Amino acid sequence: MTEMTLLAARTIRTLDPAHEGDTVAVADGRILAVGDRADLIDAHPGAVVDDRYADAVLLPGFVEAHAHSIAGGIWDHVYVGYFDNRDPEGRVWAGCRSLESVLDRLREADAALDDPSAVLWAWGLDPIYFPGERLVAEHLDRVSTTRPIFVIHASLHLATVNNALMRRAGIDADTLAEGVPKDGAGNPIGELQEPAAMMLAQEAAMGFFLSLVTPEATAAYGRLAANAGITTLADLGSGSIAGDDAVAKWQRVVNDESFAARVSVFHNPGRDGADGLADIGELVKSRKAESTAKLRFGGVKFVLDGSIQGFTARLTEPYLDGKPNGLWLIPPAQFADWIRPVVDADLLLHVHCNGDEAVDVFLDAFTEATGGSPADDHRTTVQHSQLTRDDQYRRIAELGMCANLFSNHVWFWGDQHVGVTVGPQRAAGMNAAKTVLELGIPLSIHSDAPVTPLGSLHVAWCATNRRTADGEVLGETERLTVTEALHAITLGAAHQLRMDDEIGSITPGKRADFAVLDADPVDVGAGGLRDIGVHGTVLGGVHHPAG
Repeated sequence: MTEMTLLAARTIRTLDPAHEGDTVAVADGRILAVGDRADLIDAHPGAVVDDRYADAVLLPGFVEAHAHSIAGGIWDHVYVGYFDNRDPEGRVWAGCRSLESVLDRLREADAALDDPSAVLWAWGLDPIYFPGERLVAEHLDRVSTTRPIFVIHASLHLATVNNALMRRAGIDADTLAEGVPKDGAGNPIGELQEPAAMMLAQEAAMGFFLSLVTPEATAAYGRLAANAGITTLADLGSGSIAGDDAVAKWQRVVNDESFAARVSVFHNPGRDGADGLADIGELVKSRKAESTAKLRFGGVKFVLDGSIQGFTARLTEPYLDGKPNGLWLIPPAQFADWIRPVVDADLLLHVHCNGDEAVDVFLDAFTEATGGSPADDHRTTVQHSQLTRDDQYRRIAELGMCANLFSNHVWFWGDQHVGVTVGPQRAAGMNAAKTVLELGIPLSIHSDAPVTPLGSLHVAWCATNRRTADGEVLGETERLTVTEALHAITLGAAHQLRMDDEIGSITPGKRADFAVLDADPVDVGAGGLRDIGVHGTVLGGVHHPAG
């Protein structure tokens, strides 16, 4: 065994009532004991006392169970989101609060590109913040009529392109694909809804997404984690792990000592169809055997529907103002066949369901695939679960499933959900975390980075306050307590990743993974959670400072 180190802190919140104190003993990357400083020094006279955290607060390292590694590499492109945002190096980018400011930023980026034929890629756009003035191709033509421009929305479910790009891709009045809206004259407006439509602009779309999965991009994901106090990340479907090159990249980057987090990588089969999924169980099981202490395989993620604010999520009741229902990304009648190989192999199954109609399809398919009797402790998780109804949550509880809620939506889009997408009643019941807990459903809450910024404390702030950007309280009865929110971003998330025996609390025997904060969330209270400073993390006993 290597040398024991005693990490002394101002406060330690273990989230394990059986073990309390102001000092934690660490050796070989594991927690050996928690107790009072003087007692541990007496008990271990040869231990080295590390006082670097003497003025800090230690919590279990936060666990982000729904994010995407592309959150690191996406910063290589132009940010045009509405809210201020911080990149992996700590620089704050001002939000674009009008369509004209979006176009101004794109003009600056256009002028900085030397190659006149190169695609201008940008991200973070959300037209819902600009009521009555939705960005379309003719707006982007004001930036350039010759350079192709590809702007992906904040949800990652839609993109807007200019006419130069549509000409290059052959998207015109004769294009009949779903997800390509047209104007009154029958011409595409420049919006591409969901992956199948985006892939019509294959060169630009593939170029964008491939740029986000390089080793350098993945390394930046780890830096974002340290900045947010997160020690375990899920990569919930950035692509397939069928190829050896993809797996080798993950191994090379994450297993490196400098990478500041553990990562649970989920396989995303995409739109291959049930016929292409027959061997999925064997594929993911074989990858699971290649897992390490820092890198985990063994999960599969499907996407059933789209984005609520993008009007592509599937709802049982209509959107406001008669807007058409959303899009299916997988044929509902086939979904039981899609998930059956995953269920049979006892792999982690997580499914994106923003709208309540998508939840119905998932629950019916899961019941069919399992014969109504799923394996014990399967930890199948409804991801986002934003508009899930009370009757659906009761079914989720009966089936022994978990829920991972997108709590950040209340802040980032709550006002828009009230006034534009679903109305005040449904918006008040979105991300119903208290209902989930009252029904005994294992709960986590998440950021879905880069859809919203990676940051567990902000997610917890949203779940405990449920305040919109305009300051309204949305669904007060669904607020969590601070303790409940902390559990959701630690042990709750670890449970859904089948890692709660290793991480999620400061308990002897678990990995020495800690968030290093400048204040105690319990003392600060719900109102101040998102303002707590993060000094960095400890991963397996190794310090990683925030950038």
